[in-house]
Amino acid sequence: SMSDNSSSRAQARWCAFYGAGIVGTLVLYGILQEGIMTVKYDGELFSYSVFLVLCNRIAAVSFAILMALVQQEPLVNKAPIWKYLLVSLSSVYASSCQYEALKYVSFAVQMLGKSFKMMPVMIWGIIISRKSYGLQDWAVAGAVTLGSTEFLMTGPTDSKAHSDSSAKGFMLLLAFLVMDGLTSTLQEKLFKEHQTSKYNQMMYVNGLSAVTSIVTLIATGQLVPALEFSHKHPAFMFDATMLSASAVASQFFIYSQVKEFGALVFAATMNVRQVCSIILSYAKYRNAITLFQMFGLFIVFAALFYKSTAAMLEGRSKKAEQQPILRQEKKTRFEDEGKV
Repeated sequence: SMSDNSSSRAQARWCAFYGAGIVGTLVLYGILQEGIMTVKYDGELFSYSVFLVLCNRIAAVSFAILMALVQQEPLVNKAPIWKYLLVSLSSVYASSCQYEALKYVSFAVQMLGKSFKMMPVMIWGIIISRKSYGLQDWAVAGAVTLGSTEFLMTGPTDSKAHSDSSAKGFMLLLAFLVMDGLTSTLQEKLFKEHQTSKYNQMMYVNGLSAVTSIVTLIATGQLVPALEFSHKHPAFMFDATMLSASAVASQFFIYSQVKEFGALVFAATMNVRQVCSIILSYAKYRNAITLFQMFGLFIVFAALFYKSTAAMLEGRSKKAEQQPILRQEKKTRFEDEGKV
């Protein structure tokens, strides 16, 4: 029917809007973060990365409370606190593993690692949410992973080449992938099982993450030096504020996308972001991109384009009953949203 057709088109537009938001804000976030961690302020380097995590979390909590009040949502936790705590711990430790991994493996290796994100998400989905994925989902994930790998392996991709690309770095990267995939799978489950609003989840998860960060800072004796550094260098305060603003914006888009389209679509979006970050750093440092790399990019975007058009066509077909569970869930979820 016509209305179905237009609603699936609207869904695709929303998905693209959230996707563009995620990619834009995170690319900005990456640039700012690199600047803060590598550029000296009056001859001093800032070295307390957990403090940045804390700033981002506090900003996110404030934003979530504000939005909850605007939307007139209740501030009480919709799901049990321990479930929020699980999400927040897995997200804080995913970030820590990622920061740590940078000491041992190059930026390119890390980006390559992140491109495998779709696979852990699918595996966690099978374990936690008892999902079943169709051949199409596995094929898309495989093609995206392959294309990203191809892109990274066939051209110059070293940032600060660490000769000690040790096993430790790879272990940290693996830990990051496992935790990261777990984070968005748990988020999706919370949205579904407890009908949590995105601001409710944002508020509690980030609140608990902030507590975790503060405890970590105090335990490692970094809280006071970090605060003194901020007081001494107003330029740093400005950069940190910008960083937090882009982090909050990215969270808004991420929570929206995970709530309405699920963890796998989000994982696919993150792959596009990796590729954009790399292209941007190429543009910044005027590196040439090889023909093979262009081919790799083509594979990634073709697979993702196929996934989004297939999702639209699927919305049109009335055969939802014979399709695997994942498809049906998506359909009913849109209907619950009241055709946003």
